[in-house]
Amino acid sequence: MKDLTKYKGIIPAFYACYDEAGEISPERVRALTEYYIKKGVKGVYVNGSSGECIYQSVEDRKIVLENVMAVAKGKLTVIAHVACNNTKDSVELAKHAESLQVDAIAAIPPIYFKLPEYSIANYWNTISAGAPNTDFIIYNIPQLAGVSLTTELYAEMRRNPNVIGVKNSSMPVQDIQMFCAAGGKDHIVFNGPDEQFLGGRLMGAAAGIGGTYGAMPALFLKLNTLISELKLEEAKDLQYAIDEIIYKMCSGHGNMYAMIKEILRINEQLDLGSVREPLAPLNEADLEIAKESATMITTAIEKYC
Repeated sequence: MKDLTKYKGIIPAFYACYDEAGEISPERVRALTEYYIKKGVKGVYVNGSSGECIYQSVEDRKIVLENVMAVAKGKLTVIAHVACNNTKDSVELAKHAESLQVDAIAAIPPIYFKLPEYSIANYWNTISAGAPNTDFIIYNIPQLAGVSLTTELYAEMRRNPNVIGVKNSSMPVQDIQMFCAAGGKDHIVFNGPDEQFLGGRLMGAAAGIGGTYGAMPALFLKLNTLISELKLEEAKDLQYAIDEIIYKMCSGHGNMYAMIKEILRINEQLDLGSVREPLAPLNEADLEIAKESATMITTAIEKYC
């Protein structure tokens, strides 16, 4: 049985870091990695949705991961999302990730064409074979990928000894129970939807990987502690407060990750650039929403932490 302890906790999804020309900034990648170490999170999930991976080249994603690993150095659990919309590039990223000694790789299914489950299984297993000494995590996000992880497909994937679990970002918390029951103690389920972290943990998720954790890691760390201590009324209050912040962050014109980067600039003096087109940058009205969101975060930290 594998030791899954290194995955249990709060794992923010790493944000794309750009310079003024919109290219990957190694310096800003390193600064964001240092930020996560100082905040005390368990690890980082690199080059996933929050990292704008589908808008980046293979070389972009290699640069990001190399600079994360240069700073992490055992201080963070590092999960590298390596999926591209073709197997060749995905395997190249998997091999690269293993050469850097990441803790795990992860992958969504291929998008656009609706592939049969045997093709998806072959895609994932081929990626895993490219990193034969590295744990593999399935990323289930049907609302964006267009395909759901079924119990039958999960059963097929569990035949691969490198598969250690699922990052589940489907909205029904029942799915977490389903994957927990199917995987048993040898596997781990990560809660994906940040708005239901409490519900996901109560249904069996042992950890969380989330796109808004980075804007307010202290709040998610506190929420995780309250759940572990079975202080569920306090946990519910904090989850409600977190959700209100998320709703505010999503209320602008610009993409949520552009909003989060502005919040980090305000609250943490971190400059990560903007987002890559076709994602929408912030407009003038959004700057006020970012200020309000930043204040909501600091107020919640003062109240709950």
